[in-house]
Amino acid sequence: EPFVKTLNSFNFKITLPLLLFRDIAESDFYSVWDTKYVLYCFFVTLFCITITWVGAALFYKSKEHLGEFVQASFRSSAAVLGIAFIQNIYGTSGMAPLMIIGTVPLYNVAAVVILSFTGKKGFSKSTLKSTLKGIVTNPIIIGILLGMVVSACRIPFPFIVQKTLGSMSSLATPLALLGLGAGFEGRKALKQLKPTTVASLIKLVIWPVLFLPLAVALGFTGEKLVAILIMLGSPTTVSCYIMARNMGHEGSLTSSVVVATTFFSSVTITLFLFLLRSM
Repeated sequence: EPFVKTLNSFNFKITLPLLLFRDIAESDFYSVWDTKYVLYCFFVTLFCITITWVGAALFYKSKEHLGEFVQASFRSSAAVLGIAFIQNIYGTSGMAPLMIIGTVPLYNVAAVVILSFTGKKGFSKSTLKSTLKGIVTNPIIIGILLGMVVSACRIPFPFIVQKTLGSMSSLATPLALLGLGAGFEGRKALKQLKPTTVASLIKLVIWPVLFLPLAVALGFTGEKLVAILIMLGSPTTVSCYIMARNMGHEGSLTSSVVVATTFFSSVTITLFLFLLRSM
């Protein structure tokens, strides 16, 4: 457990931000930026969060696990597994940085609001303030923004810096997958079988089925469409469990959904990728 914790922390603070920074810095900012795409990611994420919270509040009887259910049903592993998928398909993180800009800050704000209103500790200004501070100081967001600045200003790097960035950022994907596998806890998946099944179906199947056709209708193709698939249908992020525990929730349902979605996403994402490629 200490190894997994340290590994995930190192990956989150160092290698993933460097990977995103390098990919954006080396691209042409003016040709990569797409306002329509970022807004699509933002508003679709907002809709998923809102409809899940309203629906769960109406139909989910276990109010003590309500916040966990809602968070686990919308919050994707966009930064860790998302980048791993896209990088292995295209060789770079592609449109993942723009997708992350449109979703990850909203994920974090929504999660703290939902968990605060449904948790034992209740909502407080100090909790909200600390979470907003965490978003502003998020290494992944900082890496994306710095990469955008370097790309927009067309700042050149000497070869030794490029080589160092390449060596460090190449660690991101294998370390992320290693940490996820090492922290896998299968026994917790059996504790909350019914809500775990429902949340997993929402996360892996319902959101992609609803919003991928809309993305196609809006003209998104290639890397953008794959990044949207990752946004909608990638597994629930492991950080959901950490946040739930830190905000007074039991965490068993969150852990179960993380385990289930991580396992079954190997089937669902492969199926959706096959459909997108075929059609």
